[in-house]
Amino acid sequence: MVSGSCELPAQRTPLADAAETGLKIVVVGGFGVGKTTLVRSVSEIRPLNTEEIMTQAGVGVDETSGVDAKTTTTVAFDFGRISLNERIVLYLFGAPGQERFWFLWDRLFSGTLGAVVLVDTRRMDDSWYAIDRLEHHGTPFVVAVNRFDDVAHPLEEIRQALALPEHIPMIDCDARVRTSSKNVLITLVDHLRTMAIARETTP
Repeated sequence: MVSGSCELPAQRTPLADAAETGLKIVVVGGFGVGKTTLVRSVSEIRPLNTEEIMTQAGVGVDETSGVDAKTTTTVAFDFGRISLNERIVLYLFGAPGQERFWFLWDRLFSGTLGAVVLVDTRRMDDSWYAIDRLEHHGTPFVVAVNRFDDVAHPLEEIRQALALPEHIPMIDCDARVRTSSKNVLITLVDHLRTMAIARETTP
């Protein structure tokens, strides 16, 4: 999936003066799964990204099977912003997917309200580390399946492959499309709200 083809909003929205609550969301997943594309497609500001041209130095270091056409890679993190309303703003951080940058993840998770695990069904094994680290940190998350291929693996089949509990939301998405990426974030916010209500009503 080519990040340059993502759908961009027609107008970049300035931060409202009434904004008083900033919520940190992290987007994680394997190499080339579409994290930069998702942040770019949904951000209401020009996103910060740290993409660099892939060189021969990465050959044999980064696992590129399944994403052979990829020419750039994130070497730190992506950053974007989306306002849920006049008072609540989501700050989005896209984590680098290569194993050599995983040491950055624990720092990115600090202060995180919730996360999105982006999954590519062609490289399902790449999702395990992201799920493991989020569970280790106790960070709530949802799983979004970025549809790259023409093979429509049912979501329940993917859930079983990832050994994902039923209470964790899983949805399809196209990271290039703004409305689809927004739906992923809405799903996460709804999940966080449901968890908060459950805690309040538990004796």
